[in-house]
Amino acid sequence: MVKMVARTARRRGGGPGAAVLAAFTIGTACGRDLTSLDPATFPPEAEIFYDDFGPGLHYSAFGGSKVDALDIERDEVYRGTAALRFTVPAPSDPSGGFAGGAFFSEVARDLSGFDALTFWARASTAATLDRVGIGNDNSGTSRFPAKFDNLSLSTRWTKYALPLPLPSVLTEERGLFLVADASEYEVGYDLYFDDVQFERLGTIINPRPVIPSRTVSGEVGGTLTVGGTQVIFDVNGTDVTVDAAPSYFTFTSSNPTVASVMPDGSISLVRPGTATITAMLGSTPAAGALTVNIDSPPSDVPPVPTVPAEDVISLFSDAYDDVHVDTWSAEWDQADVADVVLAGNPVKKYSNLAFAGIEFTSSLIDATSMTHLHVDLWTNDASDFRIKLVDFGADGAFGGGDDREHEITVGPGSTPSIAPRSWNTLDLPLDAFGGLGTRGHLAQLIISGASPTVYLDNIFFFRTETPDPPDPTDPPEPAPSPTDAAADVISLFSDAYTDVAVDTWSAEWDAADVEDVAIAGNVAKKYTNLVFAGIELTSQTLDASGMSHFRMDIWTPNETAGAAFKVKLVDFGANGIYDGGGDDSEHEVTLRAADGLATGEWVRLDLPLSDFTGLAAREHLAQLILSGDLNTVYVDNAYFRRPAAEAARARPTRSINRDPIGEKP
Repeated sequence: MVKMVARTARRRGGGPGAAVLAAFTIGTACGRDLTSLDPATFPPEAEIFYDDFGPGLHYSAFGGSKVDALDIERDEVYRGTAALRFTVPAPSDPSGGFAGGAFFSEVARDLSGFDALTFWARASTAATLDRVGIGNDNSGTSRFPAKFDNLSLSTRWTKYALPLPLPSVLTEERGLFLVADASEYEVGYDLYFDDVQFERLGTIINPRPVIPSRTVSGEVGGTLTVGGTQVIFDVNGTDVTVDAAPSYFTFTSSNPTVASVMPDGSISLVRPGTATITAMLGSTPAAGALTVNIDSPPSDVPPVPTVPAEDVISLFSDAYDDVHVDTWSAEWDQADVADVVLAGNPVKKYSNLAFAGIEFTSSLIDATSMTHLHVDLWTNDASDFRIKLVDFGADGAFGGGDDREHEITVGPGSTPSIAPRSWNTLDLPLDAFGGLGTRGHLAQLIISGASPTVYLDNIFFFRTETPDPPDPTDPPEPAPSPTDAAADVISLFSDAYTDVAVDTWSAEWDAADVEDVAIAGNVAKKYTNLVFAGIELTSQTLDASGMSHFRMDIWTPNETAGAAFKVKLVDFGANGIYDGGGDDSEHEVTLRAADGLATGEWVRLDLPLSDFTGLAAREHLAQLILSGDLNTVYVDNAYFRRPAAEAARARPTRSINRDPIGEKP
């Protein structure tokens, strides 16, 4: 069976769809009131369902639907003795995600004498019917489907009419009626249909066919499709829009030697050039036109890269050994990729490109020593090409809280610039990906742009012989890695350990700015404009009663002679809230140059918790407050610790250890 996606966007009353749905309605009834409807004449082969299935009619449930959703209803009927009932499942129902299927005839019917599909319908609760239509026999080969989405149903019997886009072509139609609906609530409900048939109403007039006006691009030998075709009808004085398959239309190409169009709306791309596709619905011209630009594929190959192999991490290039890439088109992207050979050189060809995900999540790339990303790009449309890099952070997982990403856009006016229909060599400085922060755990490269077809080659990270010197106001190297055993640590922030939850590293009430920065692939907290910074764990206070020290690495470019740096711990007490008294307690320790505070070096603070004498308890620690005379401070490896088991009996001493950069702790 052919699977149809039944869930569609909802259209609520009072919005733009209200008039459309009102026009779709012919009349309403309570019980069996027929006074608002003239008796209908039913030509042969009009019946789909009166009190039973029409002649030769069958029902086929859509794939993924609740297959037993359809039943014959004997109580809630509009007229006669029976109606159709669809049981729409709740979203959590394991038997299917929606109710729906197609009613089709064994023998094709001639529907050319009718102008509408009509039916009476109601719901057990006010609901929006996702889709109703004709022309789909659930075989996968239907030529003339037409549909109307988001039809409002009430609890009263109401008659509806779906205009047939072009009855004259429906001379051999097997797909007679389709319904599909997914619950918009947490529970399911029932839909009822009765007197489902084809009629010639005579009140459906002024058809206005439409094809979307847009410009598309492709390559010689490829195929495109005209989509989004619709017909707008005047039904009882109000416009109703029906989505109609391209097969209802007759298409014309302004230049068939460039692009020829088939009856089903598929366009064959013959040779380079431009063609305009227009359409007719019967004898009525359709509004809109499709402009098709056709190019030839690349006739040459990009230059062979010359960067020494020892300075390269290659994803795809004949010139180097490539690292492992999990996929060149992730499951979640919207693109097709193929390996093609141009003049003996393999390249990646992306077509139908909206965005493509290139993933190396199983083996993350550490590009901290690299300075640039190299990509050779060939595109038909150079107006916009985007490259995004994604770093999964130290936990190596997406969504772990430490993910970082940045996207840059190149075009004709950018540096570097790109041109259409030629190979463009892009050497992109990794510093340009400013939002990335770190590039020690790169996991994804995502491309997108204006052209639906692009070719890529020689994708690699590389470093220059003379990388830019580091900013002298920033640490040239990360803080030394701590060596305390994880079992003896409660970490607030460190790549070496699993951190507990911290609500904020800069509370609303503080006077400081904070950001995450990468130092040679290691993330640190950078405080600027520091007067006092509030680090809060108020939603889940911390029990440090089993710990003996608070440790933190700091680095500052500011002069420390005569300056002070202060560390305060605050315990909210057993009630776990700040109440300005009661069981709250706090203590602040002040550090100066005489204690080891220094400029331009990582300084390790290893503060015995016994020195925080004003702290009455430490079972409910909720705040860490940093303050002092230093305007800029880098912070890393902030955690509580206890001595290793063999040293647990040693008397703790107050110490502020200052380790030169590069020495082990």
